[in-house]
Amino acid sequence: MEQIILEAQKRTDFGTARANRLRKHAFIPAVVYGEGKGSLNIQVALKDFMNLLAGHAGESFVFTLRVKDGKTHEDKSVLIKEIQYHPVRDSVIHVDFNEISLTKTIKVKVPVAAKGEAVGVKQDGGMLEHILWELEIECLPTKIPKAIEVDVSNLKIGDSVQIKNLSIPEGVKVLHDQEASVLAVVHPKEEAIPTAEEVAAGGEVKEEPEVIKKEKPEEAEEAAEGKGAAKEKEKEEKK
Repeated sequence: MEQIILEAQKRTDFGTARANRLRKHAFIPAVVYGEGKGSLNIQVALKDFMNLLAGHAGESFVFTLRVKDGKTHEDKSVLIKEIQYHPVRDSVIHVDFNEISLTKTIKVKVPVAAKGEAVGVKQDGGMLEHILWELEIECLPTKIPKAIEVDVSNLKIGDSVQIKNLSIPEGVKVLHDQEASVLAVVHPKEEAIPTAEEVAAGGEVKEEPEVIKKEKPEEAEEAAEGKGAAKEKEKEEKK
């Protein structure tokens, strides 16, 4: 397994103000959780973390978190548990890591990757439908595949690929019903056009009902203020 290292520093200062100062200096506050262990507060460089994500987009992958504490450091095998983003700027503001054992099986989700162009799409104008975009699997951390690849080249309209048809790497167990469909080639969706008989049976075509625009709260408030002002003006003119 390729060793990927992300450097981090142990964090001893806590609180919102401290976390905000870290972010201003291009660091991300983070926490490492371990089974049967207490949590560990750390900080990682934003640039290093974003480079890590860019190189493994959409994957569940194990890497080494090298936590420095003064002149010493400790290596931990981890998975990314959760990434928190800023609600407006969409920047990373916090990360949770899970420390794992390389000798114990874990459950993770991996993406499904369709390979090739289905004959039912290329020749017959069908559509390739992704029923499952990712699969939950169980395996050793060192056996996690980047994706489960599915060759769809021979699929015709009406054909599908089920879990039991997949080529699963050795040591990997898929935690789904074996009969569940993953991908299928279906007929293109078309709008239903009423036939002459259906139009005749329904009589005259009814006009579409008038759409009443619902005012936004602020628009309704402005309208109410306008009506109030008009009434006051009318009273003044009658005096």
